[in-house]
Order: sequence, then structure tokens, then C-alpha cells
Amino acid sequence: MEVKAVFFDIDGTLVNDSRTVLKSTEQAIQNLKQQGILVGLATGRGPFFVQSFMKDLDLDFAVTYNGQYIFSKEKVIAATPIDKASLRAIIDYSRTHKKEIALGTENDMIGSHIMRFGMSPFSQWGSQFVPKRLARYISHGFNRFVGKIISQKKEDLINISREPIYQVVMLATPEETQHLEKEFPDLKFTRSSPYAADIINANTSKLQGIERVGREYGFDINQVMAFGDSDNDLEMLSGVGMSIAMGNGTSRVKEVAKHTTTSNSQDGIHKALEHFGILASEKVFTSSDHHFNKVKEFHSVMDETTQEEPIPWTPEGARHRASFKLEELVEFLRAASGSEEEFEDAVSSLHAALDKAATKVKSKHKADISLVGQVDALIDTLYFTYGSFVLMGVDPERVFDIVHQANMGKIFPDGKAHFDPVTHKILKPDDWEEKYAPEPAIKKELERQIQAYKKNNDSK
Repeated sequence: MEVKAVFFDIDGTLVNDSRTVLKSTEQAIQNLKQQGILVGLATGRGPFFVQSFMKDLDLDFAVTYNGQYIFSKEKVIAATPIDKASLRAIIDYSRTHKKEIALGTENDMIGSHIMRFGMSPFSQWGSQFVPKRLARYISHGFNRFVGKIISQKKEDLINISREPIYQVVMLATPEETQHLEKEFPDLKFTRSSPYAADIINANTSKLQGIERVGREYGFDINQVMAFGDSDNDLEMLSGVGMSIAMGNGTSRVKEVAKHTTTSNSQDGIHKALEHFGILASEKVFTSSDHHFNKVKEFHSVMDETTQEEPIPWTPEGARHRASFKLEELVEFLRAASGSEEEFEDAVSSLHAALDKAATKVKSKHKADISLVGQVDALIDTLYFTYGSFVLMGVDPERVFDIVHQANMGKIFPDGKAHFDPVTHKILKPDDWEEKYAPEPAIKKELERQIQAYKKNNDSK
């Protein structure tokens, strides 16, 4: 896929455990922007919280409050507050059940003192040391303790709620959140913290917020790369073209994402962008052909090295590479044959064409290892391949990215390729078929192109 926009969650993703942005991440964002790729945030935090990131990193836009409030450098793109009736019902519920809540306005998160502490940098840093199995007990204990010591006043909450409220944060365990979902079916509950639930409108999410930004800036969801670590990132990561789970992310996030990188403290963002060829490694040259860069990244992982100085293929290596191409040509003929007889005829014709080509080339060129000759022949092969797509009426751009993602999906969690000790063929991770098998994705993409053609043709 051609990446036109990259979105980052903040907590646990863009920032490390010390609440700072790594230098490698800063450099990656600068590189993305130099390439003309748009960069933004997709977070459960409010717009007031992300302003410093927008300024310091020169970001283009931010989807905040899980899609409820979206803005760019120039303007507010969309703002969707929670309706007053639902807001009043939440406040009544919190009062009846002694649940601590905070109300998110454009400029602040107001309400519970303990909630404000829970969202502070110190608390966010400390939460990483709390075992997840204890989170529900801590959450319950906070509610009981704070309810006695620092009781929230309903009147104060009502006064705050006269402003537009874009998100409510409630101290609640995962089990309590499930009960709340039944109590308020017209609202959505998501979690970015082990202690609390984020409450927003039912028809809102980070993913829908990204789609809204795309309509404004001219990209679609399939051209988006997104990074996340928490369960409130699940919908976003399952819907964008390329989804990256941080190494410190939840197990559910890693199951949904198409790739898992290293943690937010181990250059995870930079490594993922390098992994998919969007950022070139500092040790290799960068081509203006982004397809070449992606394939080069694939070989850097598979071969654990790349060739930086132009050299010709050896006779043995050239035969090896030619056999790969020949197999794909036979597959092409197979896919163009309606019966076994047609396929056998096609293969016979290929043999004849090969003999004819050998006679022709021998009469034109003397046997010699030539870098110029090899490059000329390969470029012609590439040109003929593009010509075949042209005559098919198929745009290969997204198809190439589907195949690239499938190949990169052969990398195991340890970041390396694994090979069969006997055949030396590359092995595939157990979940490769489910996550990366290219045929279903290619079929879907071709169906999209066919429908786009029909729609465009019908409108004429």
C-alpha cells in the first residue's frame, strides 16, 4: 500500500514509559513529513493535552477523545459532544453507585480529583508496575476510599456539564464496564487504562475519526498506517490499511494488528517504519522507487544484509533468480488456461519460445558477464510486466503492497526469517495464512477495481 497518513496513539505508543518521545521517533516523524506523508494523533486524550505534541512534532492533525473532537493546525474538523440527556444519566448513575467520573471539555478534564491524579504522568508511569490481575481491586478500592474522603458533588458535575462534554471517564473494572454497556446501550465504552472506562457516543471511534480526516485531506482508510497499544485502539487497528501493535501492547491488540514491533521504549515506531520500507535504514541507500525500498527491506531481513555497490549476477546466481521468474510465468500460464490440455499446450509453447529466444540472443550477443546487459534485460522484464497489467486494466499498486505485506509476514516474532533445515525453504509463522495469505486480499482488491470501473462507467 502507498502510505499517505500515519496515526499514533499517545500513551504507551508515541511516548515511552518516562512520558517522553524518543529521539528515534522524532526523527521518524521528520522523515515521514519530508516524504510528504501526513502525520497525526489518534488518542483518548483531550485536545488540550495534545497541543504540545502538535507543536513540538509539527503534526498535521489530531483525533482526540476517541474520535469525538478532531482538529488540524488550521481548524476544528469535527466536534461531537455527548448529548445532555445521556450526560445527565451518567452523572446520576455515578452518584447512585458512588463511581468517580471526570468530564472532558475542549480545554480540560474536570471532576474527580482521583481521576485527574489517575491521568497524571506520575500515575500513568506507575500503572505499568501494577499487575493487570490487581487492577480491578485497585479500581474498586479507589472508588470506596475516595467516595468517603473526597465525595463528588452532583451539583458541581451538573454545572460542568453545561459546557460541551466530549468524553466521560469513569473509574470502573472491566466487569463493571460490561454492566455499564448494558445500562447505557446508546453509548460506547472503551478502555485505555486498567482502572477506567472512556465513555463516548455510540457512533464514534478513532477509526471513524481517521476516516473523517481522510475525507478532509484526500486519503482513504486503506492508505493509513496506525500504531497503538491499548484496547481502545482495537477498532482503529482492525480497520486501517496497515496496523502496528507496540511490543508493550495488550494481547488483544497484538492479535488484531498486522505486525507487532518492539516496545515504546525500544524504538518500536522507528523499527516498524524501517521494517516496511517506509524509512530506509541508515546503512543502505534509498531509492525514489518506494516499491524497490520495500523489497530491499524484505531482503535485508531475509538475507541479513543488502548489496550497496552495483555488481552483476554470477552465472549460478542468475540461473537461480531466472528459475524463480520462470515458475511465476508458468503460474501465469496456468491461470490463463481453461483446461489441462490448454495448460500443456501453453507450457509446450513456452519451451519453444525459450529455444527460439536462446537462438536469437546467441546471434546478437557474445557470452559475457555484463552488468549493463543484466540490468537492461531485467528492466525490459519489468516493463513487460507493467505492460501486462496495462493490457489487463489492473492497477498493481495495492496488489504489490498486499504481496509485500505477505512476504514481510513471514518474519517470526524474533524479527528473523526461519528456514527448513533440510529444504532451506523459508518457513511461515503459524498465523501466516490467517493474517497474510495474499490471495483473498488480492481478490478483494480486484473486486474493488472492477466495481470502481463499473461505477465510473455508469456515471458517464
